[in-house]
Amino acid sequence: MRETLSLSKQDIATITATDVENLATRLERDDYTNVFDGLKDWHLLRAIAFQRPELVEPYIYLLDLEPYDEA
Repeated sequence: MRETLSLSKQDIATITATDVENLATRLERDDYTNVFDGLKDWHLLRAIAFQRPELVEPYIYLLDLEPYDEA
């Protein structure tokens, strides 16, 4: 059984690139005992993407988020 990561908004400020890499690896493997654990990790990656986008940039494909051209 894999542990999902759970962080508050304050904790996201201290998350490291290694933490995000581990999170992304779990999502890529989709090796969860239930769908809810995977969903928690997905929401966490999404929260990190909004607060610390530079950390999530290599894994943005996991969120199905595309950069928008507002011009």
